[in-house]
Amino acid sequence: MQFDDDANLDTSEVRDVRGSRLPGGRATIGGGVVGLVGLLLALFLGVGPDQLGLSSGGDESASQPSSVSEVQQSCRTGRDANTREDCRVVAVVNSVQDYWSGEFRQQGKRYTPAETYLFSGQIRTACGAATAAVGPFYCPGDKRVYLDLGFFDELRTRFGATGGPFAQAYVIAHEYGHHVQDLMGTLGRTQDGTTGENSSSVRVELQADCYAGVWAHHATSTPDGSTGKPLITELTPADIKDGLNAAAAVGDDRIQQEFQGKVTPETWTHGSSLQRQQWFDQGYRTGDPDRCNTFG
Repeated sequence: MQFDDDANLDTSEVRDVRGSRLPGGRATIGGGVVGLVGLLLALFLGVGPDQLGLSSGGDESASQPSSVSEVQQSCRTGRDANTREDCRVVAVVNSVQDYWSGEFRQQGKRYTPAETYLFSGQIRTACGAATAAVGPFYCPGDKRVYLDLGFFDELRTRFGATGGPFAQAYVIAHEYGHHVQDLMGTLGRTQDGTTGENSSSVRVELQADCYAGVWAHHATSTPDGSTGKPLITELTPADIKDGLNAAAAVGDDRIQQEFQGKVTPETWTHGSSLQRQQWFDQGYRTGDPDRCNTFG
């Protein structure tokens, strides 16, 4: 995955609060059984920790960034995105939101941008307190994506993903898929409390995978209504393979087999490795959000 070296990055879409202290309270994630469940089964749920029963309550305001963050200082152009991981996050967020803004506009709707918060260790959000153990997630309470960059190391070392820049891009695009669902009113289907391979929770997650694929289909095209070159200039078959590999690495069946020694489909919340790959591929091949109806 390559970015246009001369493209300007919009750092206003990413808040860098790495190193900020979490004021007050304590997260109940990260130890014993609760921490294990949070790490193994809550990965990629994509919604706030309060919906997992993992929040600590208390002050629900997000940690605030410093006056001048590392991202604001260092992530100016696509050249920076080609050399720095945090700048790559900014570039992918810009690309994903450019696409969805154009798509919504074509449908006569208005896309409301969502910020990504880069944090380290723990953070307090409108969905409660969270630690890195929850993995990347979208909080509908404040309409933000939260990401600890350490998760990408976990994805490679603990879950066997091959890594690569596009594996990270898939993670980000998946979380923004949840934001799209929130704007469209479908994210609330996770609230019915069901689990299992045919549950609403699984269908919501698979749709977010499909939306990630739709973005990938359009990633190297100039966004509707824009001029000039696209931010992402190249996606190779190897990049897409990395995305598919990451999708498989966080399938419920693979995680359960690895960490509990058996597969229990009745407890699935995200879908199998094969399902996640199939729905990402569906979005990537068609480039059509309407072909992402996992509820049909």
